[in-house]
Amino acid sequence: MRSLPFISIVTAALLAGLLYAAVPTTPPAGPAAASGGAPHQGADGATGPMAMGGGTPVAAASTASILEQARQTVGDHGLTAIRMVEDSLAQAATDSVQMAPGFARLARLWAGHHQGSAAGYYLALEAGLEKSPKKLTFAGRFFLNLVADAAADSPSVRMWNARQAVACFQQAQALAPADSNQVDLATAYIEGTGETMQGVQLLLGIVRKDSGNVPALLILGKLAIQSAQWDKAIGRFEQVLQQEPQNREALYFLAEAYKGKGDRTQARATFERVKKVVNNPAFSRDLDEYLKTF
Repeated sequence: MRSLPFISIVTAALLAGLLYAAVPTTPPAGPAAASGGAPHQGADGATGPMAMGGGTPVAAASTASILEQARQTVGDHGLTAIRMVEDSLAQAATDSVQMAPGFARLARLWAGHHQGSAAGYYLALEAGLEKSPKKLTFAGRFFLNLVADAAADSPSVRMWNARQAVACFQQAQALAPADSNQVDLATAYIEGTGETMQGVQLLLGIVRKDSGNVPALLILGKLAIQSAQWDKAIGRFEQVLQQEPQNREALYFLAEAYKGKGDRTQARATFERVKKVVNNPAFSRDLDEYLKTF
């Protein structure tokens, strides 16, 4: 899988910050993730099932180990508050009216102790008990944020978070079938578990039904960039821009696709369009520095 130059990663990160600073979900990953080896290329830049980060397949940690590890990080005072809620849940038995708020309280307590995996576990329990597609989607995106942000976690913990995200999105889709749920599930496979082909097949199914689905087209376009399928990437991003001419993400990665193809003139022109649409001096300065490397 071919990586883009480092300066493009920095510029893409700044663009992502400008796009998503107010959104409490992980920005879409850029096309510069390093590969652990030569992938088997498929449609739209897809690769076969991969371990997270490449190499030997990763087994997910157990839920019991996740919760035990979280318990070891909080002091006696924190554990006392957590045990009080756990005791009330034990008394509630199977009363979902009482259990769902208890799960929500545990999620808040664990989040307050910066134990994201434990917090997500209880968010998912609450959402599943309430059969709420909205809450299940929130929990799934919460887990994906952990996968993206928790570099210090072990691969097995990150894989557990990724599997939880997949489960949440699958439940949401079962309760309320929608293309948006399918895009979330595809993202969990691609960015979480490394099962890229499964994610790609979901996305291709979406665009077969709805050729103008912007989220699916953006992901497919970036996957095409990863595998150096420049023309395919250009086509995907042009489809987005036909509907949203000022879509910053599509413009930026369209420029990268032209650059990868070797069409520096179109790349420069498209990057200039990005600068006008973003209209941010810091971004423009970084992009100008990047353009000097052409």
